Amino acid sequence: MNYPRRLRAAIAEDGTTPLIGIYDMYSASIAAQHYDGMFVSGFGFAASHYGLPDIGFIAWPDIVAFVQRLRLAFPGQHLLVDIDDGYVDPETACHVVRQLEACGASGVILEDQKRPRRCGHVDGKQVLPLEEYLDKLDMVIAARRDLLVVARTDATEESEILRRAKALAATDADVVLVDGVRSVDRIHKVREVIGDKPLLFNQIAGGKSPRLSLPELAALGVNVAIYSTPCLFAAHTAIDQALVDLKQADGRLPQTGDGHVGVAETLALLEKNISRHRDYGAQAVAVG
Repeated sequence: MNYPRRLRAAIAEDGTTPLIGIYDMYSASIAAQHYDGMFVSGFGFAASHYGLPDIGFIAWPDIVAFVQRLRLAFPGQHLLVDIDDGYVDPETACHVVRQLEACGASGVILEDQKRPRRCGHVDGKQVLPLEEYLDKLDMVIAARRDLLVVARTDATEESEILRRAKALAATDADVVLVDGVRSVDRIHKVREVIGDKPLLFNQIAGGKSPRLSLPELAALGVNVAIYSTPCLFAAHTAIDQALVDLKQADGRLPQTGDGHVGVAETLALLEKNISRHRDYGAQAVAVG
């Protein structure tokens, strides 16, 4: 099965293809019940795996191991993986790309930030000189076999955003992402300068970009949307409320049902991920 080609085909279809940000195997198990594609979010992975902010703590072997587990459990899902700046060194970036393609990733996102890096929707980002990033991007593209590559810029000043977006669109990268884009007007301008190259938009609650629906994004010419943190933020809210309720009930657990999940519901979800229960061929055909 060629996962990159399947993702390219989905992105080429009419409308905007959604990819849901997941942060661990359990969130992925729930997301797979609702959407055909996942985004391995650096923000979510740093939070869940290390308990740290997304500022450069992720070690590439941890991401590769996570994607291996995801692909075994979810053979029919698109898996787009955030590899930040390629873990600094271009040679490391190329090695990681080969590793991820071998274990079944659909694609990767490579950004132009320099260290110390930041989440794309916070202040204080710094970018590499454009030529330095383009050299790294070209190496990554040459290292892949068929992996989809998203070229991402974290520039913040409008003229620099457009300059970089145009340069990224001229490469052999498959998709362009301007992260932290602040307005619909800027989306229009980016769409114009990148020509026919597919465009990705990053949705993150509380971030700098406008909150837009999939039909609105499609009307703007956005081909694919990643939702970086809905699972992580929902879990934060739900866990906090569950523990407040438990404390107020003097430690008495709620009755299962009526929105409260118990042992049976959890096991029913997780048993679907056991390898022998997966019909790999059928799922590959069913998920586009």
